Amino acid sequence: MNARDYFKNSVLESFASSKALTLDFLISALIAMAAAVVLGLLIYATYRRYYGGVVYSSSFAMTLVGMTVLTCALTLAISSNIVISLGMVGALSIVRYRTAVKDPIDLLYLFWAISIGIITAAGIYPLAILTMLVMAILAHVFFARRQAGIIYILVVHYEGEETGAEILRLFGRQRYQIRSKTLRKGQVELTVELASRHDNLAFVEKIDALAGVQNVNLIQYNGEYNG
Repeated sequence: MNARDYFKNSVLESFASSKALTLDFLISALIAMAAAVVLGLLIYATYRRYYGGVVYSSSFAMTLVGMTVLTCALTLAISSNIVISLGMVGALSIVRYRTAVKDPIDLLYLFWAISIGIITAAGIYPLAILTMLVMAILAHVFFARRQAGIIYILVVHYEGEETGAEILRLFGRQRYQIRSKTLRKGQVELTVELASRHDNLAFVEKIDALAGVQNVNLIQYNGEYNG
């Protein structure tokens, strides 16, 4: 028997064995799918809790749960039969995804959901739990560091050099950088990039209260967002 005949016989035996689902496979698949649902919901909760972008997408968050469950089901199907696995490879090779991911951190959550789906389908539940713990800790650390120094763009319209000096003095010890300073017949438009926390924005009211200030605009800036 040559290699070609052996491969044909293996495919035929695998196809024949898939006609009848065993009770053990159904039980293991049910447990894996339940674990995928629970862990997918935990990924969803983590994404919702630590989201740090500009516009939160609830549909993307729900997609993480579905991605975990579907990846688990797909892996179970592929691992159970070689004929199905070959068909899946052919079917998935023609799929094209057109949705653009605006925040690179969203890709991390997508791969997280896919990885958990594969691990649960393989039945390696300790590794799935360990992966969840490590990723949750990383999400918390990254979120804490991101919140410690949020970038803002401050735009101030004022009159007088003394007012400009007073505005810079009110920044205190905060890190800031003057991005532009435009003069229009006595009126000045000052654009400043600065890092600050949500609970440390009292200086904005003080700047607005200055006599020479006409208006103040404070915008949270995320350099990773394009849209």
